[in-house]
Amino acid sequence: MAQIACLLRKVSLTLLLMSVLPLIVGAQSKSTAEERTAAYLQSVRHQPSLLLAFLREMPKGGDLHNHLSGGIYAESWIDFAVQDNLCVDRTTSVLIAPPCDASCDKFNSKPEVRCAYGDPVLYNSMIDAWSMRNWKESEGSAHDHFFATFDKFRLASYNHTADMIAEAAARAAEDHLQFLELMHTADGGKAAQLGNTVGWNEHLAQLREKLLAAGLREIAASTSKQLDSDESAMRARLKCGLPDGSPGCGVTVRYLYQVLRGLAPEQVFAQILLGFELASTDPRFLGLNLVMPEDWYVPMRDFELHMKMLSYLHEIYPKVHISLHAGELAMGLVPPEGLSFHVRDSVERGHAERIGHGVSVMNEHGPIGLLREMARRNVLVEICLTSNDVILGVRGADHPLPVYLKYGVPVTLATDDEGVSRSDLTHEYLRAVETYDFLTYKDLKKMARLSLEHSFLPGASLWADVKDFYRVSVCGVSNSPACQKFLGGSERASIQWKLEEEFANFEKEF
Repeated sequence: MAQIACLLRKVSLTLLLMSVLPLIVGAQSKSTAEERTAAYLQSVRHQPSLLLAFLREMPKGGDLHNHLSGGIYAESWIDFAVQDNLCVDRTTSVLIAPPCDASCDKFNSKPEVRCAYGDPVLYNSMIDAWSMRNWKESEGSAHDHFFATFDKFRLASYNHTADMIAEAAARAAEDHLQFLELMHTADGGKAAQLGNTVGWNEHLAQLREKLLAAGLREIAASTSKQLDSDESAMRARLKCGLPDGSPGCGVTVRYLYQVLRGLAPEQVFAQILLGFELASTDPRFLGLNLVMPEDWYVPMRDFELHMKMLSYLHEIYPKVHISLHAGELAMGLVPPEGLSFHVRDSVERGHAERIGHGVSVMNEHGPIGLLREMARRNVLVEICLTSNDVILGVRGADHPLPVYLKYGVPVTLATDDEGVSRSDLTHEYLRAVETYDFLTYKDLKKMARLSLEHSFLPGASLWADVKDFYRVSVCGVSNSPACQKFLGGSERASIQWKLEEEFANFEKEF
């Protein structure tokens, strides 16, 4: 009897499987490529090697928060310095103009940088000094070490803009990016020098007229001409148009003029004005941003003055886009009152369409109301997880990324200074997935799409609805002649279309 009962159970189980299996297979066959890709991500999210491989190949749209000089790896700076015959202070790793010591003797304090190629101790000490590699808490402030790197390698940047753009584009291609918006003080400081010559005038309209009369528009024209040369050299370095051209040639690169807000007011105003002028006359400059540590004395002292400058010039140049560093602060870095208004003022007075970092948002007056206002105004936050950890010590549950998502504020991931941080955008995505278990593939895909939606590229969007990502009707299902015409008239939509094609190819693998 027991054998018969066992046989009946096997028969019943077989019949059950036969009835259920077609349903399972049918359900799998009906799942979309996106759903299968999402399921794969879930299956490997706790297997770092497989997760990294997945995220490396995933299309990521654009990097909207990328400082050109901070994005270059220290090894490249050494190469540039050698090409320029520069010297290095062996103790501080600060680059120095020649003449250098006559030999590479290890007792010489100012050897040629080329000596580092044959001196591993010197080579490694320069990389560690010019980046966060091997930094330890016992060595002092990570914040101070990070920002000190720029003055150490600065001399190597003067003659290598083309090399820098080429490296940024090539690395972006490796990260499967379609677009780069690089922060770049492209005039080499000429506007700041002009501002120093003209001097300060609290009547901003008069100061603007004096700067224009003194030659600021000529600086804008020469800056555009210099960028022509730099981009031509960049394309040559990447072998664009040749059979063995770099994938970096396929990345669209545009610029935000980078204002140094730690300078004197007359210099800051001159740079802001140049940013507005460049964005009005050169389509490669999509807008401007204010940089340098937000917690330093001058940026804190002059923050409200800078917002006044932006508000005034925004009235004159209303079509110029503004993205602002704001809230790159943490408790203890500045007094509590210094944490309470920078994000709000950047949005409401500085006319920022995007906020870089926004880490201290919950220390603002009325933070919940501010989050709702940012969501209503559609202000995107450029999230830089590695940078916020390294510079501010803010990570994990202390980071406001989950709060921004909770209140519907659009966000995207960005690198900030990937060369100094020794990271890339793939590892920003990796950090996000490993830190926040609630992030799904659709969330990551949305961040990538929003990076292009909130880029400052001209033209209409591909999306009629960015909540559920419905395409405009003319490009609803296929690349029809009407859709091709639409894409041809919109740089933004054409790059968004490219991202969607790459998503489709990526998801086919699953």
